[in-house]
Amino acid sequence: METRDSLLLCMRPEIPSAKITPNMTPDECFQNRALRPVAKLQNDLLLAVFRNYVAKHKNVFYDLTIEKRLDYIENAIHKDMKFRNSLKGIIIGQFTLEEFEIYIQNSSDLNKRMMDIVKERLKSNIQLLEYDFA
Repeated sequence: METRDSLLLCMRPEIPSAKITPNMTPDECFQNRALRPVAKLQNDLLLAVFRNYVAKHKNVFYDLTIEKRLDYIENAIHKDMKFRNSLKGIIIGQFTLEEFEIYIQNSSDLNKRMMDIVKERLKSNIQLLEYDFA
């Protein structure tokens, strides 16, 4: 029988640019080994959660210019602690037990990296965040 950890690792996409080299810091290694693949795996869910966040905030996002939308994403993740914690849960829930042990040893710095990756994922998918009239 496969373990939870082995199943989680099998589901993760490979990111060829996420190399791990000997001169990297432990946080950079964790980012490339765990954070980036998990964020990519969870991309569709992250977009759905953001769309829901926008809907709960009266769809103001859709009336903004592209520059203001990028700022909106930044502010939502930076200032709304409930939203931020929900995004962290989406990522942390995909960690193996070993990764979770690493994460809790340096959660503050890793949270910053995690939220930067999530912000970049949302920003790079901004064209998918259009208002759905259907």
